[in-house]
Amino acid sequence: MLTDRTRLEVWGDPIAHSRSPRLHAAAYRVLGLDWEYGRRRVDEAGFAAELDGMDATWRGLSLTMPLKHAAAARAATLDDDARLTGAVNTYLLTDDGPHGFNTDVGGLARALEEIGVRRPQRVRVLGAGATATSAVVAAARAGAVDIDVRARRPDAAAPLVAIGARLGVTVRATTFDAPDPVSVDATIAALPGGTDLGALAGPLASASGPLVDVVYGGWPTPLGIAWERAGVPAHDGLTMLLHQALLQVRLFVTGDASRPLRRDDEVLAAMRIALMGD
Repeated sequence: MLTDRTRLEVWGDPIAHSRSPRLHAAAYRVLGLDWEYGRRRVDEAGFAAELDGMDATWRGLSLTMPLKHAAAARAATLDDDARLTGAVNTYLLTDDGPHGFNTDVGGLARALEEIGVRRPQRVRVLGAGATATSAVVAAARAGAVDIDVRARRPDAAAPLVAIGARLGVTVRATTFDAPDPVSVDATIAALPGGTDLGALAGPLASASGPLVDVVYGGWPTPLGIAWERAGVPAHDGLTMLLHQALLQVRLFVTGDASRPLRRDDEVLAAMRIALMGD
């Protein structure tokens, strides 16, 4: 499909830190595809003009902050997860326009499975921003029926509560210092890198199961250290990054994130090695 479209990029601001080029390059080497994948610094103000300037040689885009909501607004179509979250991190570009997907959801769900969290009943989400929205949907996709959202302002989590209702999942929003946190099967931290909850982190860690922190730079984060001190496993965001990128590659190659690639396992292994490289 789209055989003449061989160009791809990751866009965002900042973008120099992105590991997407090395991940995608590794995948296309395994698949024998002579595709070009680069990076471009694009902020929200310049997004529309950059998008409108693309020609028929472009196959797709990976999109990072602060572009995910703007990308959803410009998409010709949205997949279910993008529609639920209002966020797009992947464009498949066709003559019909950009088709928007949110592979962060599937990447998080697959990350939970990889660390041994399968069919969790209760999940805790730390934060109430855009990434927390994907975390709530990912927890539901993984099997959770009860999600405890902790945020500085619980009222900011109202959209997450509404998404839970649409998915048939109970979402409760409280403050970080709410007493006696219930025990959960896993915690997804969707907070800005370097967030330190101080003395509040210990009680949460002791009742929160393994941690998946979406941050992958500057590890261990203060949250990761708190979990380790409590004797509970803590994982950075690299596993999520890896799996959401595999779903992107599937989309760019087959048009369907649920359809395994030819040599899917080899592609994932090559991407994992590339991710861990210097």
